[in-house]
Formats: sequence, C-alpha cells, structure tokens
Amino acid sequence: MSILNILKISASGLKAQRIRMETIATNLANIHTTRTDEGGPYSKKEVVFRTEDLSDQEGFGKVLSEKIEGVKVEEVTRSNKGFEKVYDPGHPDADKEGYVTYPNVNLMEEMADMISATRSYEANINVVNTTKEMFIKTLEIGK
Repeated sequence: MSILNILKISASGLKAQRIRMETIATNLANIHTTRTDEGGPYSKKEVVFRTEDLSDQEGFGKVLSEKIEGVKVEEVTRSNKGFEKVYDPGHPDADKEGYVTYPNVNLMEEMADMISATRSYEANINVVNTTKEMFIKTLEIGK
C-alpha cells in the first residue's frame, strides 16, 4: 500500500467523523426543541457509514490493483426511537392532557457518541502524522 493510499483512507475517515460530529452537535442544540417547522418535536439524526472504493484505476487495471477502501457517509437518517412525554401543563406545546412531547435525544448517548467520534478523528490525524513522518524519513534515507 502506498503512502498516498494511506492518506486517502485517513482523509475519508476524517471527513466522515466531521459529519458525525456536526450531526451530534445539531442533536445537542435541539435537545429541548418541542416544535419544528415540520410539526412536532425535533427528531434525532443518526449517521450511517459505508465503505467506499478509493482505487484510482479503471477497468482491468482496477481488477489487478489492490482494492483501497475508505469510509463514506451513506446518509443521515432520523432515529426511530420513541419520543419522551413529560407532564408539564404550563408549557405552550402541552397537549390536552398536559403532556409535552420532547425530542428523542438523550444527552448521555450524544456525549458518548461525541467522545467516540473525537477519538476516531484523533486516530485518523495520528495516522496522517505518522505517515508524514515515515515519508520524511524515507526521503532522508535517500540523501
């Protein structure tokens, strides 16, 4: 595997984790949003990843070359987790029985996901830095 392929894989991971972090930030920003433009409370968003072929070759050359896979965001979907109902008759969005439907965003889950995404991002940065150092060392050997 070439150095450039390693960088391509890490770059795809960095991009995917950045999108994941942005999605988590959106969920946290809307943790108390009980009314949206679509109607009803905010619905948690989740990121779905898939592998991505990063090979440069086309046709028969692609078959002969090594397959290089990275990660890509397939889609950002709405969670199917149920909403939380809280009794608060004074709230402007309370129903006839006095219950308010809150978003299906759990603070602890989002924080755990954020830590996981941060660690994944850091791991990809470390791969880029280590690859860069190896490339520099390789060039120094040639002197």
